[in-house]
Amino acid sequence: MRSTFKILFYIKKNAIKSNGKAPIMARITLNGEIAQFSVKCEVDPADWNPKAGKANGKSASAIKLNGLLDNFRASLTQHYREITDWDSCVTAEKVRNAFLGLQTREDSLLDLFDHHVENLKAQIGKDVSRDTYMKYLRTRNRLYDFMKYKYNISDIHLKEINHSFLCDFEVYMKTMHSCGQNTTAKFMQRLKSIILIAKSNGWIKVDPFLNYKLQFEKSEREYLTEPELEAIMKKKFPIKRLETVRDVFVFSCFTGLAYVDVFNLRESNIRTTFDESLWIIGKRVKTGVSYRVPLLDIPMRIIEKYKGTLPNDEILPIISNQKMNSYLKEIAAVCGVDKNLSFHVARHTFATTVTLSKGVSIESVSKMLGHTNIKTTQIYARITDNKISDDMTNLASKLKKLETKFAINQ
Repeated sequence: MRSTFKILFYIKKNAIKSNGKAPIMARITLNGEIAQFSVKCEVDPADWNPKAGKANGKSASAIKLNGLLDNFRASLTQHYREITDWDSCVTAEKVRNAFLGLQTREDSLLDLFDHHVENLKAQIGKDVSRDTYMKYLRTRNRLYDFMKYKYNISDIHLKEINHSFLCDFEVYMKTMHSCGQNTTAKFMQRLKSIILIAKSNGWIKVDPFLNYKLQFEKSEREYLTEPELEAIMKKKFPIKRLETVRDVFVFSCFTGLAYVDVFNLRESNIRTTFDESLWIIGKRVKTGVSYRVPLLDIPMRIIEKYKGTLPNDEILPIISNQKMNSYLKEIAAVCGVDKNLSFHVARHTFATTVTLSKGVSIESVSKMLGHTNIKTTQIYARITDNKISDDMTNLASKLKKLETKFAINQ
């Protein structure tokens, strides 16, 4: 259906000023809806042509006034066209507010998204990791592509986002970008956080996520078994970059630190504590939660290896996460480890192979990983089959005496 957009200038005859002039008003009509406002100009009613919506005559004042009104008309029309390009539900009020500069950057989804992304960018290296920033930027770009593909618009007003929009975006991510359930849910989760900002600030009244359920599938966390970890540790690499990446990866396997926390690690994070031993102490970039990890011999030897070779008090030669993960896949292939090796596998390996399977309590592991509750640790860490086998073997030996007391008829 074609929109009917009209602009009319008229004078307010019932508000004649003391100088005998009347204020000039603008009326926008769009599909029967009206929005009007003062253009902050005035004219003698006798000099006004109501049919033409402008001043009569060729006087200098009339020419100047009519020129202003023509500019106002052109500007209003331009705002109407711009809003139509991205807003599927343009109204007379929206055009008026855009002309008067009453729109906030939070009126539309991508404006709010851009604002949030810029805030994240400014906090990189402080409270936000570059990885988090990139994930939000990627989500923003996927939303733009989705709206162009599905609705042929480049943005949408926050108030127009509904349950159908969310479901359409979910289907788009799964079909057009071949995303799995959990990856899609992560994109939806980031969109939800933006909607929450809008809701908290009163820019929308109804949360479109109210009846939308984020669904994550339970997935097994990849980790290295002890033989796999040993294969990587003892491998001699002819290529220096692979050796360096291996060293940093092994360091994380024995400290449980995530990539961004290793990236930010400095000499000041290595401290002597109450027991006169060295600990790594810091705050997780992702959550701001403190972590405290005793420094074992293997990570200490890795620190010593690179001591004095790095700038800015850095203790490890760490490269970008993307390159790190790419090189780790090379390392896995060279070492015969048939797993999708990424840097985060080191954190899982610390939680399972290095600590829990060696009898370290889940409470201690949780504290070292910087988790706020033990349920999070239970997701990361699992008791391995080897640990179960060892425990039951120990139990069997302890039950030997009791077994001899059991009278059973053969």
